Order: sequence, then structure tokens, then C-alpha cells
Amino acid sequence: MSNLCVRHLLVISLALIGAACTQPPASGWSGYVEGDYVQVASPLAGTLATLAVQAGQPVAQGAALFTLEADAEQLARAEAQARLLAAQAQAHNIDSGRRDDELGVVRAQLAQARAQATLARSELARQQQLADQGFISRSRLDDAAATVAQTVARVGELEASLRVAQLPARTDERSAARATAMAADEALKQQQWRVAQKTQQAPVAAQVADTYFRAGEWVPAGQPVVSLLPAGAVKARFFVAEAEVATLAPGQSVWLRCDGCGAPIAARITRIATQAEYTPPVIYSNAQRAKLVFMVEARPAAAADAARLRPGLPVDVQRAAG
Repeated sequence: MSNLCVRHLLVISLALIGAACTQPPASGWSGYVEGDYVQVASPLAGTLATLAVQAGQPVAQGAALFTLEADAEQLARAEAQARLLAAQAQAHNIDSGRRDDELGVVRAQLAQARAQATLARSELARQQQLADQGFISRSRLDDAAATVAQTVARVGELEASLRVAQLPARTDERSAARATAMAADEALKQQQWRVAQKTQQAPVAAQVADTYFRAGEWVPAGQPVVSLLPAGAVKARFFVAEAEVATLAPGQSVWLRCDGCGAPIAARITRIATQAEYTPPVIYSNAQRAKLVFMVEARPAAAADAARLRPGLPVDVQRAAG
């Protein structure tokens, strides 16, 4: 080959290299996969009695996860149940008035008082005849009249007692008794809720990501015991320079690439942070390190693609064409 041809080839190669260097690179960012974990905890404290799952295990929705010791709550529930029964019985007793046996006693007393009143009237009539004939003093007649008055008053008293015994309590007393029964019922529901909270089930079908306590350990109130990762609950989190973030919007399509993931994964932007930050240390790209950026999140468009991603996996994100 002549020197002229060599020079021509060299010029052409340099031109191609220069064109390649001046062509703008495709827009892309570095990020990582993050999981939306469900942290399962009890709102009550207690000793961990049983742990029914272990890390890596799949669980169905509603499956038992763990149980805390609940002896105190069960005793309190039994006490609340007894208080409710007592309050309901008291309310029923006030509404129904006295029992039949108690009414029978009052009726017997009333019959006795009426018999005594009849006898007293007969005695008064006999004393009146004797007084008219001058056989007894006026004071004896007054005593007989007083006895009649006493027996009549006694009859009236017992008749009133019978009427009262047949009536329910006053409206205010009945309202108070019903309110007491309702309060006891609500107290029982609270104790039943407390007992139920000592056993926690899986709120969704998921994989157990981690467990934080072992049986026999004390678990503070609200402290997660089991961490769950529902199927497909992953997202790519990446960081976009402040000069580029204005070109992105929620719903926009991007491509996710990662080692071992195979074909690129289609995703859509779901969140763009409202405040800037510096690139976190988990992003090791020299091109992005120490830049002021905005955090952006994107979720895979298909559940099958989401299953290819694992939390913590580094990803490269590229804007989808169009």
C-alpha cells in the first residue's frame, strides 16, 4: 500500500474518532434497588412467646408471625367480662322491678293489715254500743277508734308499697344502669383488642426479609419483630443532577439495567424529590460523586420484571426514547 493511501486511511480514522468523541452520550444515571418493607410490630410490649417464621420464608396473607406473652391481658379480659355481666344483671333488675317472691311478701302483709282493719272496725262498733249503754268509759271508745285509724293507715301504706314494688326504677336510675352496662361492654372490647394485638399475622403475602427478636426476649411496644417484603414491592432509586431534573416528570418511562438482570427492565418514574441533596455514598460513580442532585424513584412496569430486582442491587438508569 502506498504512503498516500496510508495517510488517507489515517485521516479518515481520526475523523471518525473525533466524530465519536463529539457525539453527546446517552443520558443515564446510577442508582440502586430499594424494597418497600412492611415492618410488623405489636402496639403493646411483652415477652416474645413464639416466633413462627424465619428469614427467607414465604408467608401467605393472614399467616401467624409471632405471639407475645398475654397472661395479664387475658386476666384483664376475664375481669372485664365479669364486670359486664354484673352491670347487665343490675340493669335488668332495675328495669324489671321486684321479684315475684318479694311481691308475694308485700301482698301477704297487705292481706294481714286488711284483716286487722276489719277486726278493728268491728271492735269499734262493739265499743260504741257499750259506751252508749254506759258500760265503758269514753277513753275505751277513743282507744278503739285509734286502733281503727292505725290499721287503716297500715293498709294504705302496704297498698302503696305494692304499687311501688310492681313498678320499674325511675327513668334516671334505669338510664344510669344502662350506661354502666355500656361502659362495661366497651371496657371488655378494649381488653379483647389488647389480647388480639399480642398475636400478629402477615398483612400481605410476602417473603420474610428479617426477624429482629428471639423467643424469650422482651419486645418494646411498637418495635418491629418481623420485616416482610411483598412481591413486587421494589423500586429503583437514582439521583439526577439539578440541571437535568427539570426534564423528568412522574409517569415518564425509563430503562433499568443491572448485572445479571438480563434484558433491560421498563419502569416508570413515581417520585421526584422536592429537595436537593448530595449524592449518597452508596453511589460510587466518579462522574456523579459529590454533586448536588435530586432523588428520583421509578417502579418496574410489570410484576415479572420486579421479581428480577433485589434490594441493594446497583442499577443503571437511562431515559426511554420518546
